[in-house]
Amino acid sequence: MSFRRRLLLPIFITVTAFCSLMMPLASADYSERPEVQQFIAQLTDSDGFNGEALEAVFRQARYKQSIIDAISRPAERVLKWEGYQDIFLTDRRLRQGIAFEVSHRDLFAKAEARWGVDRWIILAILGVETSYGRNKGRYRVIDALSTLAFDYPPRSKFFKKELRELFLLSREQDKPVADLLGSYAGAMGYGQFIPSSYRAYAVDFNDDAFIDIWEEPADAIASIANYLSVHGWQQASPVLKQLASPADIPAALLNRQLKPHVSAATLVEFGLEPALLSDIESEVLLNPLKFEGKTGPEYWLGYPNFYVITRYNHSRLYAMAIYQLSEQLRNEMNQ
Repeated sequence: MSFRRRLLLPIFITVTAFCSLMMPLASADYSERPEVQQFIAQLTDSDGFNGEALEAVFRQARYKQSIIDAISRPAERVLKWEGYQDIFLTDRRLRQGIAFEVSHRDLFAKAEARWGVDRWIILAILGVETSYGRNKGRYRVIDALSTLAFDYPPRSKFFKKELRELFLLSREQDKPVADLLGSYAGAMGYGQFIPSSYRAYAVDFNDDAFIDIWEEPADAIASIANYLSVHGWQQASPVLKQLASPADIPAALLNRQLKPHVSAATLVEFGLEPALLSDIESEVLLNPLKFEGKTGPEYWLGYPNFYVITRYNHSRLYAMAIYQLSEQLRNEMNQ
């Protein structure tokens, strides 16, 4: 429901006056808003929550303009690879990653053995998401998801679902919902799981009968491994292959979608040098990719495992950062 309908403003109010009213309203008590009351009623009916308890939570929830600002300009949309890589491929993140892997080597080995997911990919995700647990988010998740569910129309439907998942998670974990902290998008813990992912993919890996990706590295490592495994990670399979020249790949095939969509045989038919694909079965689907790097365009072939990484964050830039950080970590440890 729009602000105009919610406030029942007269039709003659100017757009300027309307905008001046919007911020104070958005900062007000969420529990008083009709759409929030409707949401509370849905949760009491469908999930057995106490309506008064939910109202008490929403009385504490606060609109955050900084959340709207952040989600409106994520780095994945406003940067090219030449700038994006500078955020995550740093000496500091590399050093911190090596130290984290050394401290938790047995956990990574156990996770690799159980789920078949490359430890360096798991480690890179931990590095990109939270600098290995150093920055798990400063927003109250109830503020983040309330703001996005009720004051961000482009994705309101999605975040209302996540808000419901948050209340279910809070009940399951026996944690006060207003105490949970995370990112501007409501992601939590070492691996930054949104509530639905937490409930669906997080696992207990230290056998204490409690899933804790906020403070427990074992559960965090295992949960990322489980997430990637469920989404189709192929053990011991590559992620990307760089091409020296794109001359034989039609531009129309580049960056067309995230999912692999062109077979190796088809690329050869288009004229790509067969020797470049000698290690790839002809029927395997690949994703021709172009990135704007620091020295000009870079051309890559994404394997199915590259697509799996994009299930964690639906961005080519994100997946490339994970891959390259994982390779830096692997190479540093193998020296």
